Amino acid sequence: SNKFAQLVIGPAGSGKSTYCTALQNHCLTIKRSVHVVNLDPAAEVFKYKPSVDIRDLISLEDVMEEMEYGPNGGLIFCMEYLVENFDWFEEQIVGSYGEDYLLIDCPGQIELYIHLPILKRIVDKLQKWGYNVCAVCLLDSVFIKNPSRFISGSLSCLAAMMQLVLPHINVLTKCDLLPDKKNTLEKFFSPTMKNVLDNLNKNSVGKFKELNEAMIRVLTEYSLTSFVPLDLTNTDTIEVLLARIDHTLQYGEGLEPKDPDSFDTRLDEKKK
Repeated sequence: SNKFAQLVIGPAGSGKSTYCTALQNHCLTIKRSVHVVNLDPAAEVFKYKPSVDIRDLISLEDVMEEMEYGPNGGLIFCMEYLVENFDWFEEQIVGSYGEDYLLIDCPGQIELYIHLPILKRIVDKLQKWGYNVCAVCLLDSVFIKNPSRFISGSLSCLAAMMQLVLPHINVLTKCDLLPDKKNTLEKFFSPTMKNVLDNLNKNSVGKFKELNEAMIRVLTEYSLTSFVPLDLTNTDTIEVLLARIDHTLQYGEGLEPKDPDSFDTRLDEKKK
């Protein structure tokens, strides 16, 4: 397949649109053709220019006004409307950008990934149209400072992965805002789970400690404990992340296959 798509997911405020803008600009620089697809019917302002925009089909504002729905119900209605009007989506994507690399900017409402099959149906369609799809799950790096937020963020990533059944890469965004940036920008940010558990247990009693252990065990078993750092003030981190995603998507398979370990040395050399 020479059709590729990144499904950019993550909680509201995790930096999905900013990531799409940065990646679009980076790809312009390296002369790679990418198209950003906005699937957020509530989006108001973003710096990228979407090639396909769900708001051309339906907007949250109209739904809330006409159907008298609240923002969450309205959003789910919009996404279901998109699924019912896949012909429009197919025409937009396959008709215009069929052979290109897509960045799909998804809404931040967590229920769309966790217990509603809407995004799964969109993924199934993309795969049916011949796309290799990979989920890029963004989490705000503020999460790593607080163990309970780290766990809840990681569990929401895991729930999305179980629902979407896609190869996935977890990304810690806004690493440029971390006070101790230098130590965070290793190839992967892998918190030692024992430290997270010890910190959680400081404020827990009895059965909650068992619950903490169970949650840590689940995350470790699904190896959802490693993140690729992203610092938009540092192009190296964008390059390394894109290399990981390309490797996952098998992008450029006509080229020599790359060993993922080579990304380590690239980042190490750049840090020197």
